[in-house]
Amino acid sequence: MEFLLEPLGYEFFRHALLAAFMVGASGGLIGVYVVLRGMSYVGHGLSHAAIGGAVIGITLNLNFYAGACAMGLLAALIINKITKNNKIKLDAAIGIVTTAMFALGVAIVSKMRNFKQNFEAALFGNILGITEHDLMIIGLVAFFTLITMFITYRTLLFSTFDIEAARVFGIKTETVQLLFSLLLTFSVIASLNVIGVTMVAATLIAPAMTARMLTDRFSSMVIYSTIIGATTGVIGMYLSYIFNVASGTTIVLFNVLVFGLSMLVKPLRNYYRSRPY
Repeated sequence: MEFLLEPLGYEFFRHALLAAFMVGASGGLIGVYVVLRGMSYVGHGLSHAAIGGAVIGITLNLNFYAGACAMGLLAALIINKITKNNKIKLDAAIGIVTTAMFALGVAIVSKMRNFKQNFEAALFGNILGITEHDLMIIGLVAFFTLITMFITYRTLLFSTFDIEAARVFGIKTETVQLLFSLLLTFSVIASLNVIGVTMVAATLIAPAMTARMLTDRFSSMVIYSTIIGATTGVIGMYLSYIFNVASGTTIVLFNVLVFGLSMLVKPLRNYYRSRPY
């Protein structure tokens, strides 16, 4: 117990632990849909666009999150628009739009070096610098994501697995796609200070892929991924404290380790399922 309670004596660790828990849970939840929709590259791309927006926001004396959110949503809308007619593939659209926005941010940083430290924190994460204001924003995003996913569960499920059939049954798939892009953008932005732009995709993909190794049922996958995301976030924070390693990096590496273990578990699970009784 002393081992668990000792780091909780520091306020920065308590803030970081709560942030890692919420970001891990919300990332694990929405990550299931990201993986099943084949949008794993989208989260990575949106994080780059958000960084460009954050830099522009700081330049205009706006809040970090305001600029990141505006640019992230703009990127999501542009990507949805130019891929609507299927002439331009999703991966190509992401590569063009988000890279351009990220390059714009880098260009501004190269001219105005007075916020270089903030830029580097967004690139690599600064979870130990999480403030109560950051926690409030992360909490609101996690709560909004949870409630929206619960309310639109069947609609998202239907449009994820068979979009053409969903249209036939009257589901407004474009609206659903826009809503999902909105949730994904918010989740990515909330994760920037915790994990950093360079590793934010891992918090979306790794828990979902781990859950996919453990179950074939969609509902179970959603529950497992949410729990895995939250748990790896908390354990990763403790490991970073013990080994004195960067927190965001430790969380991501622990996520990958758990995924690797799940790949060993799946063949055993299939073997015992196939055994005659």
